[in-house]
Amino acid sequence: MEREVMEFDVIVVGAGPSGLSTAIKLKQLANASEQELNVCVLEKGSEIGAHILSGAVFETRALDELFPNWKELGAPLTTSVTEDHIYLLKDEKNATKLPNAITPKTMHNKGNYIASMANMCRWLGEQAEALGIEVYPGFAAASVHYDESGKVAGVITGDMGVSESGEQKDTYMPGMLLTATYTVFAEGCRGHLGKSLIEKFDLDKDCSPQHYAIGFKEIWDIPPSQHQEGLVVHTAGWPLSDATGGSYLYHGENNQVFVGLIVDLNYKNPHLSPFDEFQRLKHHPVIANTLSGGTRVAYGARAIAKGGLHSLPKMTFPGGLMVGCNAGTLNFAKIKGNHTAMKSGIVAAETLFELLQADKKVAEPALYTENFKNAWVYDELYGSRNFGPAIHKFGMVLGGAYNMLDQNFFAGKLPFTINDSTPDHACLETASSMPKIAYPKADGKLSFDKLSSVFLSNTNHEEDQPCHLQLKDATIPIGVNLEKFDEPAQRYCPAGVYEVIEDNDGQKQFQINGQNCVHCKTCDIKEPSQNINWVVPEGAGGPNYPNM
Repeated sequence: MEREVMEFDVIVVGAGPSGLSTAIKLKQLANASEQELNVCVLEKGSEIGAHILSGAVFETRALDELFPNWKELGAPLTTSVTEDHIYLLKDEKNATKLPNAITPKTMHNKGNYIASMANMCRWLGEQAEALGIEVYPGFAAASVHYDESGKVAGVITGDMGVSESGEQKDTYMPGMLLTATYTVFAEGCRGHLGKSLIEKFDLDKDCSPQHYAIGFKEIWDIPPSQHQEGLVVHTAGWPLSDATGGSYLYHGENNQVFVGLIVDLNYKNPHLSPFDEFQRLKHHPVIANTLSGGTRVAYGARAIAKGGLHSLPKMTFPGGLMVGCNAGTLNFAKIKGNHTAMKSGIVAAETLFELLQADKKVAEPALYTENFKNAWVYDELYGSRNFGPAIHKFGMVLGGAYNMLDQNFFAGKLPFTINDSTPDHACLETASSMPKIAYPKADGKLSFDKLSSVFLSNTNHEEDQPCHLQLKDATIPIGVNLEKFDEPAQRYCPAGVYEVIEDNDGQKQFQINGQNCVHCKTCDIKEPSQNINWVVPEGAGGPNYPNM
């Protein structure tokens, strides 16, 4: 069967904040100048927002530019931040509340909103369609389409109806070929096409390795007496004795709270389980006093690109560019990436619109690099460039003290550059050299197991399809990782995808439960041999987050 071919001026891969902002700004500019511009947005989730997970405290700076009248248009931003509390958790019971004066001002959230970014993206999707943008949820861009010169010329969506053995089923439909003058890759953190483009065009040759964290999120309905709408709580310290990171607890509307833990993926101990660290966290009184008597209604996890300015690759290449978390525009000093992702998309749209004028078309939109550096998003990332590396190099206490000084008194302009040149996957020590960690059993009230958690993510994949978690070498999990690292995939995965089991002869086997995958990308990042390649499953597969 021949592929259906569709032609556009611009294709945007990913309907997250950066991708939708790109498409919307492009169409706004075209409509204002009465020009025809065909813009398409592809989204691998079953609907816009289905794969969106973010804390989130939302800063409106980029939204104010995109839709100055967003309040009148009904944007789902109704809970403004009323208070910031920051705690240092000393151990499983004790904590010290830190005065705002000694915390980095980037952690102060006055003027921001507690929001569901899944719902925010749904609203942005509605605005996009109202402008005449073609939005296709449930269509995953499986590969990049290159023309004869090697320039990116579009994407090919995934084939449908292929069996686990690779045979075409009765339902087989070949993916579509979508071509465009320019293609914008806005897949989010560790996008699989973005990763391939970085490798093909050597886009990261002049930057530090990207660094990542895994972020967990749960939504809880809690008793009204324990709810304080607008309160933002952050913590550092316990339970992360073997890793850096921190937690958050955001009091949203309707007696709901968003609770989560961020664990940096440069940790050394292969026995560490980020999921179980999160479950332990919820028993600390600072968190438990809010959650006790409540009901957990949603769960999810997602990797976060937190390397910042030092880790930004070259964002353009022949035929397109990368925006948002696909490139790594998150400001880790603020623990916020939605506004910076949106601004990167706005700048991309302004650049491409200029280049799409008949006399200005060029193969590579290199002008974007200059425009990005002249935008406030670059200034913001420059001011926080040392935040993550300082914590990695000096730890939470000394690194936090440096960041307080740098952010509060020097506005991020201290004349130092701190680099972190070790990739996260290369940080693991051998299992025999690191202490084992005994995690308490889940109590089913505050803490839970992985499978019941995955159930709340509404994750679903077509079972009879090729596994989207590809091993480059099938012998490594048992032959290398089990002996050397006690196969850490059993623990770094937050969804129980990877197991070591015994066959009937008592031989160890590596089992992949791809049906459980919540698309967090942690395995693609942390696997010590870089042996796991995450690719898109059949269209619409994965989690279906309602309000994350």
